[in-house]
Amino acid sequence: MRILIAMMKHETNTFSPIVADWKRFQDWGAHLGEDALKAYEGTAMPMGAYIELARSIDAEIVTPVAAEAMPAGLVTKEAYNNLVEPILEAVRNGVDAAMLDLHGAMVSEVTPDGEGTLLERIREIDPDLPIAVTLDLHCNLTDKMVRNCTTLIGYKTYPHVDMYEVGLQIGQALLDSIAGKVDPVMSWGNVPVLSQTLCQGTDDEPMATLIRLCKEAEREEGVIAATAFGGFALADMKDSGNSVIVVTDGDQAKADAIRDRILAKAWALREDFVYKHAPLEEKVAEAKSLTEGPILLLDHADNCGSGATQDVMTVIAEIMRQGLEDVAVGAVWDPAAVQEMQKAGVGNTVTLKLGGKTDMPSINEVGEPLEITGTVKVISNGEWTVRGPMYTGVKVFMGPTAVLDTGNMEIVIVSNHHEPWDQGVFTSVGIQPEHKRYVVLKSRIHYRAGFAPIAKATLRLDGKGVTTSDNKLLEYKNVRRPIYPLDLINEA
Repeated sequence: MRILIAMMKHETNTFSPIVADWKRFQDWGAHLGEDALKAYEGTAMPMGAYIELARSIDAEIVTPVAAEAMPAGLVTKEAYNNLVEPILEAVRNGVDAAMLDLHGAMVSEVTPDGEGTLLERIREIDPDLPIAVTLDLHCNLTDKMVRNCTTLIGYKTYPHVDMYEVGLQIGQALLDSIAGKVDPVMSWGNVPVLSQTLCQGTDDEPMATLIRLCKEAEREEGVIAATAFGGFALADMKDSGNSVIVVTDGDQAKADAIRDRILAKAWALREDFVYKHAPLEEKVAEAKSLTEGPILLLDHADNCGSGATQDVMTVIAEIMRQGLEDVAVGAVWDPAAVQEMQKAGVGNTVTLKLGGKTDMPSINEVGEPLEITGTVKVISNGEWTVRGPMYTGVKVFMGPTAVLDTGNMEIVIVSNHHEPWDQGVFTSVGIQPEHKRYVVLKSRIHYRAGFAPIAKATLRLDGKGVTTSDNKLLEYKNVRRPIYPLDLINEA
């Protein structure tokens, strides 16, 4: 058997000013051919699980591409074609099955439904090709995605620590269907709820309830997979929002009934999917009153893991104004500042206009650098390997990296965007976050994978940025309407 295994991932924030071009994929890691196999075999990613399954049956493995980029704005036409064409060419050359590690919220200059369009084009070449798909919990599921694959599943964890397991689950289901052991049928639907990412942590309500219902469904006879997607509200496309898909062994009625049951609960919990804000200065003052660290301070509106610029200094400035001490910051994106620090050299004092290099027209904000003086403590190439539970075994490229020590604060400054979901952001440059009183993370929920075990307290600091959870700041043009909470649909 000849199996195509590929990865194509991007979570598109259509409000982000950062361009998702091919270089951005290369900066994270865009691997072609045999290099793709080498990069992801043995990792805890869906692609790693697919490769393991293929090896177990002595299949011939074809890996045309494995590419991912940190979330940003629209994927350019060139980048989309560079992702899709190697996969299509492999299908043209003939394969017996495809196992695809996708995201589900890719919007490009070519199409608002990057994954659905890829699957549709594969089907145009080979209408009967068996296809398994894994999708991120933040997938905006579409009819085009479902119609053009054999079986489909999404992660049940946020942070995403079950990627390998869901890859095994749905990959095995595909192999079983090819062997005639099961007959996958799918049922999907969505509700008009544009839920906010900050409210989608799977250890928290309301998402925990939806995940519990999916797990209960999967224990029923004949159910292959059940997934509740939180969706990605910052992708302004028609199908953004909460959705559910259920895969059963030949039982459409059962799939429909389970789907409807979980969707009904998602609708009933809609108010819990909306984040409640608090004044920044009050939350920083609360942090100052806490004595036992590490205390995690989340600069969530500037989370590059959802497409933010990672150079907004609002939260850092307020922390400095209120005089918090023994602080580590991970991380500020400012390649120019890194270059200045490289010129100055380790041990020397520099004054920087840090961050604030990027305007954010979608939220009417202009970049505001923060003048700051400190000592160059570390200079690094920014390369390290994830050892924590999310993206385990994957190599990270933060680009040229430096640490600025102001006395009260150590700031990790990077040249490539990277969300701090693993302590390697700090340990790779000699900072031990477990010994800090405060750890500032430009993250929303993924930080929990690496940092929750050491936290004595966690506070969300509502700063500025294009990953804001304040709907009043965002102008939606393409999402289906009416939709809650943009429209107050309160019927039972």
